[in-house]
Amino acid sequence: MLLSLLLRRALQLSLALVNSSNVRATIKELLDFLSTCAPDLKSDCASGIFLAAEKFAPNKRWHIDTILQVLTTAGSYVRDDAVPNLTHLIGGAKELHSYAVQQLYEALVEDISQQPLVQVATWCIGEYGNLLLAGSCEEVEPKQVDPEEMLSLLEHVLQSHLSLPATRGYALTALMKLGTHLQGNSINRIRRLVSIYCSCQDIELQQRAVEYNALFRKYDHLRASVLEKMPLMDKAGYSEEGSEREQLGRELSITTNIPEVEPSGSSKPPESSSQVSDLLNLLGDPAEPSPLQPVTDPPLATGSVLDLLRDLKSPASALSRLVVYDQDELLVEFSMERPPLETTLLLITAIMSNRGPGDVTAFSLQVAVPKSFQVELLAPSGSTVPGQGGPPVTQLIRVLNPRKLPLRMRLRLAYTLPSGAAVQQIKEINSFPEAAWQ
Repeated sequence: MLLSLLLRRALQLSLALVNSSNVRATIKELLDFLSTCAPDLKSDCASGIFLAAEKFAPNKRWHIDTILQVLTTAGSYVRDDAVPNLTHLIGGAKELHSYAVQQLYEALVEDISQQPLVQVATWCIGEYGNLLLAGSCEEVEPKQVDPEEMLSLLEHVLQSHLSLPATRGYALTALMKLGTHLQGNSINRIRRLVSIYCSCQDIELQQRAVEYNALFRKYDHLRASVLEKMPLMDKAGYSEEGSEREQLGRELSITTNIPEVEPSGSSKPPESSSQVSDLLNLLGDPAEPSPLQPVTDPPLATGSVLDLLRDLKSPASALSRLVVYDQDELLVEFSMERPPLETTLLLITAIMSNRGPGDVTAFSLQVAVPKSFQVELLAPSGSTVPGQGGPPVTQLIRVLNPRKLPLRMRLRLAYTLPSGAAVQQIKEINSFPEAAWQ
């Protein structure tokens, strides 16, 4: 538990020491840490990177690249406002529209499981998809995308069981906006896809589809003007004025929750040195003030803290694996871990492996628990479980057990065998070890 506290403290201090002179190197280290840190640290790390990048970004392209990398790495752990913030950032960087839409399109082709990333990508395709169709980009080698490929990708997002209703809403809007740049069979395909959702069970999605369908049927002559690019809204966070930057600094300080350290003098370097000294004292280093006093360069101080992030490891609290399903050469195991700082939280990594020679496709896992529990099922690493020798598919399940009751769970598994046969199974799990809930 002590090591976990130190790791969180090191992360907080690293974020607090970010400035305009070390932002590139520090954020690079923090992105590396984000890809390997424990799930309970990902949200704080992603939020801190967002705020630091917003305050100290050397240029807009670096800012966009950084947030894209966070969305790709952290997935569902990012803040709720990450999507509107990034769309605003891209919208305000007119010279980077073609670069942003190309990077996001390529990221979407690679992975549609990260919902915040998918939402930003589909928004960007809807607003600036015409630049992909034209193949115009000055920042990197331009890539011209075939209209049918783009429509197929958006259709895949709409049909994926991983997509949230909000994500499907973004995809529907992207289809409609792309339709203003297409004609012929492509328009007919868009109309067909939109009409499918006119009877959707989600009311908001159904309403959107009905309105879009009415545009086609009754107001087709107004469609292009109704679906014009969204105007850029004012947002103080992207202003270059000093007062607004100071406000972001205060926001960063609040988010990282760093207590104030009493400076030893009036100059800023001793304050940075004092903060690093505090952290090293927590680690139990001998009290030798002479080596610490000369450390007055913020980048060096940040580097020493980042070394802690690389060296410290969270305490091993993993439980033994539990086999929950073994049928049709498909093996599903639960690897369980309890974060030391959240004793009522159980992190379960579902590991799906395939012992057969052929791939198991269209795999999906659903979970239900009693009302006294709370469960969150994150997006899986894929929907195809490769045949023998292939990497397993993983999916994280977060179970909150505030009353620390014995854990019971019901699983619904669906998949398609290599023979083409569709399988659906429901399993009850009542054999969780006591260490998973006590």
